Amino acid sequence: MLGSLANAWKIPELRQKLFFTAAMLAAYRAGAFVPLPGINREVLAAGGLDQNAITGLFGVFTGGAFNNLSVFALGIMPYITAAIVMQLMTVAIPRLQELAREGEVGQQKITQYTRVFTLALSFIQSVAMVLFLRSGQFGPVLAGAGALDLFLVVVTLTTGVMVTMWFGELITQRGLGNGISLIITASILSQAPNAVRTLIEDGSVLTMVILGIIAVMIVAAIVFVNEGQRRIPITYAKRQVGRRMSQGGTTYLPLKVNMAGVIPIIFASSLLIFPVVITQFAAGGDQSSWLFRLAQIFAPPSAPYLILYALLIVMFTYFYTAVQFNPIEHADNLKKSGGYIPGIRPGQPTALYLNSVLTRITLFGAVFLAVIAVLPYLITGALNLPNSIYLGGTSMLIVVGVSLDTVRQLESQLMMRNYEGFLRRQYR
Repeated sequence: MLGSLANAWKIPELRQKLFFTAAMLAAYRAGAFVPLPGINREVLAAGGLDQNAITGLFGVFTGGAFNNLSVFALGIMPYITAAIVMQLMTVAIPRLQELAREGEVGQQKITQYTRVFTLALSFIQSVAMVLFLRSGQFGPVLAGAGALDLFLVVVTLTTGVMVTMWFGELITQRGLGNGISLIITASILSQAPNAVRTLIEDGSVLTMVILGIIAVMIVAAIVFVNEGQRRIPITYAKRQVGRRMSQGGTTYLPLKVNMAGVIPIIFASSLLIFPVVITQFAAGGDQSSWLFRLAQIFAPPSAPYLILYALLIVMFTYFYTAVQFNPIEHADNLKKSGGYIPGIRPGQPTALYLNSVLTRITLFGAVFLAVIAVLPYLITGALNLPNSIYLGGTSMLIVVGVSLDTVRQLESQLMMRNYEGFLRRQYR
């Protein structure tokens, strides 16, 4: 990775892309420290917003912007939710399927629908956040705020999400890597120094050594599974197309072990956390209320929460993999192109074989995601770590995955420019 960065620095165009990406990420991080209007900072500092398990999780994915109640307090999560929902709706709604088949023009329309959906979600979540802060569970953060002030907070939060989305799209278009993924990665990594400082102040040397070993093992496991794939051999027979004879050959169809990525974890955590937040809000901070006690039972890191969390991750992994890969469609494409799997008849038998292989390898990927998501909670509880030290398998999965994808894009850009230079020298 360091070698790729050093080589990219020598190319003016790539150097400009790196500068632009760094500038956009710096602008996003600067916005994480711009406070919302009307927020009582003293009450916020004493309210322990970052000591709650749920709000602490939000703080990690927003780079501390949620804990600071800044203009980017909602982060990029509304856009991610909208993009995932639109991707699922593309499979279910025929009109969106037609747009997806139209290529770049159709994709631009789907992207526009995603932006509008993001705007609606941002407004709804902004209103919910204001109501949550007005509940008084973390003190009178919005004390003395009138209707106009609350409306200004809602508009500011909604605008912050749209600006963050704009930053991500600019990075994707003019920078290097996927902008949305890089923003999430920058938010997660920004919390690492505080966690390390807290660990040094409150933890022992043995705890730091154990956490270091566990972190290295988790990163190695994530890289191993993310890069793992089952290669299905595909043979193409010689055939005549018009007056030309096409050459046959053997290739392979790669089936990734973790085809769903981190999306099942995001789905599962969203599905479990929001009911807990709503229940706590309905209880009004009354710890004797049965609603509050029910919220505590299913709040992280309780046993019911972890069990449901793992089961939902496995279920969503199979669901999203089925959305991403259609065995029947791939079998039909192979049959039309004259390809077949050795020992398997084309058509329906090929689809059944692909489905069988995909089911088995997806089970391993689903269990791996569940373990990665649940294990950090168990480690944190076993070592009695404070909530400010969030050892999240989800965070590590995102950071490692985005880093690998960014390095691949950087290497492909370098290879493309090396080929261009080689061709110019050959034909000069």
